[in-house]
Amino acid sequence: MTDPAGSAITSPYMPLWHGAGIILIDKPRGPSSHEVAAWVGKMLGCQVGHAGTLDPQVSGVLLVMLGNAVRLAPLLLKHHKEYVCLMRLHGDADNERVAQVAAEFTGRIYQRPPRRSAVKRNLRIRAIYNLEIRSIEGRLVLFRAECEAGTYIRSLCHHMGLALGVGAHMQELRRTKSGTFTEQMSHSLHALQDACYAAAEGNRASLESMIISVDAAVPDLPKVIVRDLAIDALCRGAVLAGVGVIRCDEFKKAETVAVLSQKNEFVGLGRALVPSSSFKPGQTGLVVAMTSVFLPPGTYPRGWKKSFKPEKPAKK
Repeated sequence: MTDPAGSAITSPYMPLWHGAGIILIDKPRGPSSHEVAAWVGKMLGCQVGHAGTLDPQVSGVLLVMLGNAVRLAPLLLKHHKEYVCLMRLHGDADNERVAQVAAEFTGRIYQRPPRRSAVKRNLRIRAIYNLEIRSIEGRLVLFRAECEAGTYIRSLCHHMGLALGVGAHMQELRRTKSGTFTEQMSHSLHALQDACYAAAEGNRASLESMIISVDAAVPDLPKVIVRDLAIDALCRGAVLAGVGVIRCDEFKKAETVAVLSQKNEFVGLGRALVPSSSFKPGQTGLVVAMTSVFLPPGTYPRGWKKSFKPEKPAKK
């Protein structure tokens, strides 16, 4: 399991899952995200990590990364989020005024993390893409917010209360979406435990249906399809050259790309050294520097040989 410092703990229990993958857990209220990830790792018997921490009293979609899928953490942490929040006003406010304030808080806003947060309380700018009031009953306001990663809904409620002139606080919160992953795709800890018991008895269908492949976590990234003979070199730290590329999507210089095999197998992530418009597949020149590799060396046959010097002909 990974902690904020990046260390890893591997479960001592019999492993039920090998390799990389992602499982979406419907985190209940009460335990911390770290505890939930630990329970998943214990049940599956593999190394785990989680992306996008939820406070103990917050429920909803928690991405738990399995095996070396933890290398996707920097990418998954940038996912846009969606929340459903119940806010309690500290005084009476007109419904039209509440809707007006919600509209005023849509867009780029300033935030300072709450005192109870684990990060430095530096002023930051975050984007609220949509803030929709669902219902108002007395001083209880239910709203849905689509926002940038790192947005604090607790702070949003506090600032909306100040704008209304009555004060407010976050009473309940649930994350309903992270990137393309929705709450409908998530599983309870009880369902996962049942699937693990079935897998231990030889029926792995339920467990395997819960685990998402790593390439599904990066659907929006530009794709670079490479030749099979280039993959082993990439797994050993080589930089991808244009001669190893079969085809690719459009991308800019320094953009993160997903590198896939001809069979659409996920090889890893890379950083574009040049824009896609500056080369054609099959040409020479360095194109992508790998940043994370998910296939072990030897998965594909080696397509390169050690250099050698030809013997000089004997002098007559």
